[in-house]
Amino acid sequence: MSGTGGEEKTDRKADRRTRVTVLVALAANLVIAAAKAVGGFVAGSPALLSEAAHSVADSMNEIFLLAALRRSRRPADRRHPFGYGKERFFWSLLAAVGIFVMGGCFSFFQGVEALRTGADEKLGGYVAGLIVLGVALLAEGGSLLRALHQVRGQGGLADGMRDPALRTVVAEDGTAVLGVCLAMTGMALHMVTGQVVWEACASLAIGTLLVYVAYRLGREARDQLIGEAADPEASGRIRALLSAQPEIDSVEALFTMKTGLDSTLVAARVDLVPGLDSERVEEVAVRIKKSIARTVSEADQVFLDVTDRPAREAAESPAATGERGGA
Repeated sequence: MSGTGGEEKTDRKADRRTRVTVLVALAANLVIAAAKAVGGFVAGSPALLSEAAHSVADSMNEIFLLAALRRSRRPADRRHPFGYGKERFFWSLLAAVGIFVMGGCFSFFQGVEALRTGADEKLGGYVAGLIVLGVALLAEGGSLLRALHQVRGQGGLADGMRDPALRTVVAEDGTAVLGVCLAMTGMALHMVTGQVVWEACASLAIGTLLVYVAYRLGREARDQLIGEAADPEASGRIRALLSAQPEIDSVEALFTMKTGLDSTLVAARVDLVPGLDSERVEEVAVRIKKSIARTVSEADQVFLDVTDRPAREAAESPAATGERGGA
């Protein structure tokens, strides 16, 4: 129990750090969105307006992520016996939709409108727009560095990016920095050549970037929401532990599913050696469950099914063989 308490304390600390990272990103995006919108209307810049839409989308997404952090740690209850861990994945999916609709689609619209109607900017408009974008680059870069620092502190890309909230912030801030660079390039080329096509192309490029990021984030959230299995390394350790038990004759099937950021459901169908009475079976089951929990800390729900079903029948199940479906 003390180990579980220590893990929960560590999880709460990680959530607090992630919450600070999200709040920093939210504050930066709110200020930047207002500055970009004002600058975009004053300068009549489609690229700057696209970046304003990008920052508005990011601000809404940070609110979604704050909701995810608060709601996903609620304890299990009768209606949700496996807890609320998947709330994190749901709100991350909404954030991906927000990036697509509010950011990507509006940027495409601005680019097409600029190509269709043209734009006539004065020198003052260019200067104001570039100044706004320069300030935005500093703010977005600072927010990105804060997020990357947390990722590094939580074990690097492999472990730190498991948290969908932190992963979304890193993706948003990285995309924002690249988007600002595209917008500055488009405005600068428009100023030098007098051709609005450069800003239009910058808006279309920003839209394409946002749609791609939204697709990647949405696909990851989808996989987790519909029941993604534990990583192969953890599943391999569980199977090896089961196979090593002297009372288990064979492991007919092993099923795992992530139910949250740090929680996994494990269900195994095993064939025990002959001659074990019911009391002995119960003792073995309790010991094996504790061993699995110690070996894979996130395995907080473990179910064992004792069966004499032939292994070849269980092996035909896609879930047991590890086959994947969908796109």
